[in-house]
Amino acid sequence: MKKIMLFIFTISLFTKCTEQTTSYQKYERLPFGSIKPLGWLKQQMENDVNGFVGNLDKLAPELINDPIYGSGRLGKHSKSKDLGNLKEGDAEGDEQYKWWNSETQSNWWDGYLRNVILIDDTLGIQKVKKYIASIIETQDTDGYLGIYDKELRYKFESENGELWSKTTLLRGLLAYYEYTKQPKVWNAITKAVDNVMINYPINQSNPFFSGKDFSGGVAHGLTFTDICDKMYQITHEQKYLNYAVFLFKNFSANYSSETDVQLNSIFDSTYSLQCHGVHTFEHLRPLIVASYSTNDKELKNALTIYLQRIKNVTTITGGAIGDEWIAGRSANSTNTGYEYCSLHELMDSYSLLFQKNGNLEFTEMIERIFYNAAQGARNPNHSAIAYLKTDNSYEMLGTKNGETEPDRKQTRYKYSPVHQDVAVCCSPNAGRITPYFIQNMWLKENNNTLVAALLGPNILETTVNNSKVSIEEITEYPFQNHFIFKIKTEKPTPFAIKIRKPAWAKAIRTEEKYRIENGFVVISKEFKTSDSFEIEFLTEVEIIEDQNGEKAFAYGALLYALPFESTEQKGKIYADGFEDIYYKPLNRNKFQFDVNCSPVFQNGILRVSLKNMNTSQNEQVELIPFAKTILRQVSF
Repeated sequence: MKKIMLFIFTISLFTKCTEQTTSYQKYERLPFGSIKPLGWLKQQMENDVNGFVGNLDKLAPELINDPIYGSGRLGKHSKSKDLGNLKEGDAEGDEQYKWWNSETQSNWWDGYLRNVILIDDTLGIQKVKKYIASIIETQDTDGYLGIYDKELRYKFESENGELWSKTTLLRGLLAYYEYTKQPKVWNAITKAVDNVMINYPINQSNPFFSGKDFSGGVAHGLTFTDICDKMYQITHEQKYLNYAVFLFKNFSANYSSETDVQLNSIFDSTYSLQCHGVHTFEHLRPLIVASYSTNDKELKNALTIYLQRIKNVTTITGGAIGDEWIAGRSANSTNTGYEYCSLHELMDSYSLLFQKNGNLEFTEMIERIFYNAAQGARNPNHSAIAYLKTDNSYEMLGTKNGETEPDRKQTRYKYSPVHQDVAVCCSPNAGRITPYFIQNMWLKENNNTLVAALLGPNILETTVNNSKVSIEEITEYPFQNHFIFKIKTEKPTPFAIKIRKPAWAKAIRTEEKYRIENGFVVISKEFKTSDSFEIEFLTEVEIIEDQNGEKAFAYGALLYALPFESTEQKGKIYADGFEDIYYKPLNRNKFQFDVNCSPVFQNGILRVSLKNMNTSQNEQVELIPFAKTILRQVSF
């Protein structure tokens, strides 16, 4: 029997966890499917479903269609799989490649099913129904849903994907259940979660013991707390939060190659974030759940320290270092890149944090990531995303702005619908990020207040005071800052709508009666069966500064960048219209900030005077939204 390592902590987390009350969360999350996209956001999702999001199973069929959860479950003698990726310079070893397909296909299905449901894609939903049925058929009679056969499951002393493969699978199943409320799906989920809790019993097992070698899959498995938190949201059963705290506690006690979130690291004042970025940012969520479910002061302190460290590695557009290791560095717009997976995970972590504490700072961070870094890592002209991207992007030819990495073949700085030469992880996560953003646009406070936390075009359908309510938020935001809210109710219904007043808003224009309350515009009244109001947030050009003293220009939620012309080069072709794409600059100009820049914003363009570093002359240039650029300079 493996020796269970003791977790040294002065206060019993489980005692505090059983005392958890309403302090666990500020707001109630709405069931998936309650909020759907409108306008440009819906159009982008439709394009994605017709593009890489909806076709990844055809572009990488051997990965997506691998029966790893069923007839292809892994056993003691299973061999590492050929995933089609280049492995030169990889130090992680082959063991991880056994479970990779579970992540690839489950994250893809999670994103795909959320997209097709939110845009009401009839054919896509039928495809999802077949997938859900086929997955449930793989469940053993004891409730096991996973990728290992009976001789191997729950019996690991080294790298494995047991909890991680379940997490990626169950996130999608939970979303589907919230949308359909099908008892068969719920029964499968509860049996699968119970199976984990029985086989890794709380306080009596050691799920994160994995030896002294690389343990990336084991570390990913800490996000099983996502499942615990969602199960609590649905059932309000304390056992799920207790189990989440146990997982965090056990992970922090064991050796891991991913040490950033472990408490010994957090409380070491000399420690700098150094691990694989996506682990670092997704591990913020287990710390949040442990902190708020126990309400423990030391964990709250740990969370404060961890958040500050993440802030130190985040660029001005919201892109936190993930290229792919943080390696003790601070964020730099040119010299540090970010992985698309990291963008999604950090955004999702901030969404969870806002739901728990209601701090509007995190909604600003969420929008900064989604509307800037994440949109700016999409190709505006092709159905493809960048695996790695820098804020100041001077070329996209495989390497980071032309740099070379010793002993590692770098191909990540390009656009691709698949990125199979590296890993098919960022493309699935690029399919998840928009639905996850949308599901956090509205929350509920008590039974009579709806909270518009994240702004953008959407429609909400929910129930307030036992009356069905529909709210359309019609806007071009973030490209414009004007909103029309159209409200429909079953009957005249009194309730409040709280709309986040963005930090950049200088004034509010509306004819509706309102009050300002803790950073929200609050409109409280009896809404008629058909009602509406308009609101506009007024702003001006802001010059913001990053931690390196570099300047950037913002207008509203958007940062503006100087685009550079380039030539497009095609690479690997996966199918007609789906290929790798590289960009070579037509010139190597770089610009410098000038105190007399005199920025003027008009019709979506920001005109400003900047100094050309090649000619030492000032030039009048036009900046466009960072989200619409490929090669660009955003910090000066």
